Amino acid sequence: MFEYFKKDKALEVANHRVRKLLSAQGEVNAQSMALKIIESYRDFNPAQRQAFFDFLANQFNPDPDLVSAASQAYCADPSAQNLIRLVHVTEPQRQELLRRINRAPSGTSALIGMREALLAQLKTQPNWAAIDSDMHHLLSSWFNPGFLELHEITWNSPAQLLEKIIRHEAVHAINGWDELRRRLQPDRRCFAFFHRQLPNEPLIFVEVALIPAIANNISVLIDKNAPVGEAKHFKTAIFYSISNCQPGLRGVSLGNFLIKRVAEKLIEEIPTLKTFCTLSPIPGFKKWLDSGALVSDNADLSAGAKRKIQTALEMVKNANSSMASGGDSLVSDRERQDAHMRLCAVYLKHVSATPTGDAVAKFHLTNGATLHQIHWGADNSKKGLQQSEGMMVNYLYDLNKVEAQHEAFSLGQVAHASGLNKWL
Repeated sequence: MFEYFKKDKALEVANHRVRKLLSAQGEVNAQSMALKIIESYRDFNPAQRQAFFDFLANQFNPDPDLVSAASQAYCADPSAQNLIRLVHVTEPQRQELLRRINRAPSGTSALIGMREALLAQLKTQPNWAAIDSDMHHLLSSWFNPGFLELHEITWNSPAQLLEKIIRHEAVHAINGWDELRRRLQPDRRCFAFFHRQLPNEPLIFVEVALIPAIANNISVLIDKNAPVGEAKHFKTAIFYSISNCQPGLRGVSLGNFLIKRVAEKLIEEIPTLKTFCTLSPIPGFKKWLDSGALVSDNADLSAGAKRKIQTALEMVKNANSSMASGGDSLVSDRERQDAHMRLCAVYLKHVSATPTGDAVAKFHLTNGATLHQIHWGADNSKKGLQQSEGMMVNYLYDLNKVEAQHEAFSLGQVAHASGLNKWL
């Protein structure tokens, strides 16, 4: 790999700049060198970037001999000084390199871009895992919620920012300015987190509908022709879309705090609000259902519940088979609906806390929300049908319970409304 560096002038220059940055003493010289490293990286072609990441992965790890000696010293004498020494020698020099790059005027943005590129290839480049770990560690500190600023996005926000909202909307696509304008009317809200190092770049945003009661269908919330509701009827805030804008910040906790901050802000503005709830997709349901990875062996399920699950599964399979063949179905629409509702309730209740659980469910349940209601035919868009057979779910945020329910979910317990018991 180092022979390749010597043959490639751009990589050789980058190597020299990295070494020089790490040895730089003055702040001005360090910033200048950090900018040059960023420039080098931006000019790399894909092969050069791969070689550069290999370079970072291989050359800046802790010295095993120093780690061993410091570890033995700490085990023999767990003093403060020995602990400090151990922590010092186990930290990769790569983290100091990333800190110094971050001090450049565009350093934060550059590092987020680097991590985005790294994450795109991480599965095929497992040796880069240590780089990702270092980046995630530092970015989690730099993007601590205490450093984030919450701003409302309105129709009067800069056009460039509004364009980014349209582009980054990941749940329910915004098809043009008319649809965006409707989502920013008085009975709708949009809030985003910003960081002072990226002042014009939203990190994550949430869209909210202010309506009289809990919603059970997404089309009503995103219809650009829907009448604007009156403020006196604002009783419920529905969080219907959360979108991340920075792929390079994947895994950095942002959304966990967004809903709570927005709920607190809305309460201050609109005292009549009593209920905070989502209308969320279930993107993992259809894939789970098709995989056959059901929970029939779950110890928490009674024999009767397991039989009902198996019956529901067979009913869905028979209905799908009949539809695929174009023949008459022996399963009524009502039976098919009930079967899907049962299987979806089981999926959300018993699988959410496992590694294969639905990503959106994990997000809200980790935040301490309650699994509240499941709705059939709530999203009949192509995406909704493909992912969840058109079903959506409400997660209820009771701000007095979120902390306790967050702790319970970490132990594998899913808080759910009693109305779901008929499916469980």
